[in-house]
Amino acid sequence: MWAPDIYEGSPTPVIAFLSIAPKISISANMSRVSIVASYGGTLQQIFFFCSIASMILGALAAMAQMKVKRPLAHSSIGHVGYIRTGFSCGTIEGIQSLLIGIFIYASMTIDAFAIVPALRQTRVKYIADLGALAKTNPISAMTFSITMFSYAGIPPLAGFCSKFYLFFAALGCGAYFLALVGVVTSVIGRWAAGRLP
Repeated sequence: MWAPDIYEGSPTPVIAFLSIAPKISISANMSRVSIVASYGGTLQQIFFFCSIASMILGALAAMAQMKVKRPLAHSSIGHVGYIRTGFSCGTIEGIQSLLIGIFIYASMTIDAFAIVPALRQTRVKYIADLGALAKTNPISAMTFSITMFSYAGIPPLAGFCSKFYLFFAALGCGAYFLALVGVVTSVIGRWAAGRLP
């Protein structure tokens, strides 16, 4: 619950680092542990629960935000759940989808946080202020829109491919409920992230 406050009050390069680096390191360490030692059904259920909780919390909490950085924080929470979906399967396909998801998430996050300082220079702080961005800086507006649509998982973009691979891996390991929750929270997240562009 502290992430939105940190995202709002910290400098943008620090937020970009804190948004990407811990997810990559935790995923790498957990993948390494899962390759060396297999984990049992109890640990897999804990991963399923944590994944579902992160996806639901990220999607629902992002709906009530009014500032630009706060939905990005909740989207980060939700993406932890999506990425954990690949890990919680415990299969090679799950690990592959996790790696694809991490790479695409890192690319989207770097792009989003490269644009946020430009938004701050044009005095854009609230989501309602983004309406005038297309008139003042159309290239930033277009880039930010494409990035947010990718965060939301709109089909031709990289975010959709990431979620598709992750949910396909969940279906492959028999985690139908996890894939269903992922799709539903992705649809909810489309509305929340779709407000930004």
